[in-house]
Amino acid sequence: MPKMKTHSRAKKTFRLTGTGKVRRYKAFKSHLLNKKSKTRKRHLRMGALVHSANLRLVKQMLVLS
Repeated sequence: MPKMKTHSRAKKTFRLTGTGKVRRYKAFKSHLLNKKSKTRKRHLRMGALVHSANLRLVKQMLVLS
């Protein structure tokens, strides 16, 4: 059986933490930045964890399980 391939976009988008959780970047930080407040943009810079509902799919794209 052939090897499983990692999803190319997923390996550029998601990172694993030391404890095995998956980090992601937040959306809505690409354009129209003059309408958004400084506080909102600052919070969008911070990373977030992938929700448990999507975790299985993301790990499958990263070929972790």
